[in-house]
Amino acid sequence: MGLVTISDIEAAADLIKDAAVRTPLLRFDDGLWLKPESLQPVGAFKIRGAYNALARLPQDVRARGVVAYSSGNHAQAVAYAAKLFGVPAVIVVPDDTPQVKVVATRSHGAEVIQVPMAQRESLAAELVVQRGATLIPPFDHPDVIAGQGTIGLEVVADLPDVATVLVPVSGGGLISGVATAVKALSPSTRVVGVEPELAGDAAESLRAGTLIRWPAEERARTVADGLRAEPSELTFEHMRAYVDDIVTVSEEEIGAAVGRLARQARLVVEPSGAVTVAAYLARPSERTALGRTVAVLSGGNVDPEVFARFL
Repeated sequence: MGLVTISDIEAAADLIKDAAVRTPLLRFDDGLWLKPESLQPVGAFKIRGAYNALARLPQDVRARGVVAYSSGNHAQAVAYAAKLFGVPAVIVVPDDTPQVKVVATRSHGAEVIQVPMAQRESLAAELVVQRGATLIPPFDHPDVIAGQGTIGLEVVADLPDVATVLVPVSGGGLISGVATAVKALSPSTRVVGVEPELAGDAAESLRAGTLIRWPAEERARTVADGLRAEPSELTFEHMRAYVDDIVTVSEEEIGAAVGRLARQARLVVEPSGAVTVAAYLARPSERTALGRTVAVLSGGNVDPEVFARFL
């Protein structure tokens, strides 16, 4: 399977334009702009990739329904996209998924099944066979990556002289798409991924030049529940080709960023989405070197109790 191209991403932008919000860039600091994907109709960037993947299915195939596995935001996005297309959806989520995400997914008419995190993919594969449906993976698919890459198109269009783009990293679909678009349009712009220290497998892998797997129970320790997945071979190849670096942040730094975004930017951002701002705030000595920076805030579907704690 080859890498996604800028043409794929531009085609995706045309397909999703009526389903996804073209989120603005918000000035947050002297050298920092925010890309608040928390403003999407499902509260996260995932609608871009999910809708693009469904839109590209043949109509007769799409009509048989879709299956997805997710930690929460992709679940909502596939459910929402399936509702727009009028097709059934069943979503497999970890049994520790924040209830706010489970309720939101069901509100779009999807069937939700909760299982231990390590069983998500295997059950989803069984459901595809049982129901004759199509799997819409959360990141390991070129159509999903191309949809997420539309964020990169918008960033470069709105801030042509952007020097650094900070992107959360989990399974890698988001940073794969964003980095592909940014490097095609602005090759000198640095694309830097951000992970929690407690789920820093992609950072370790990029340094090593090969995928290094962390046990699921280790990755599950972070409060950033949307960043507990691990990259696939496909997304890692995109990272190796286009990503300049991946840095990590502590749980304390993530929590502080959630609170700062709420108070200063008036934005509700989940821990997974706040890691980029956490990285920026935690490295004041590096800000001059970063130059004009955009931090992608990937989502805002935070558990109310967690949000209150960080405030």
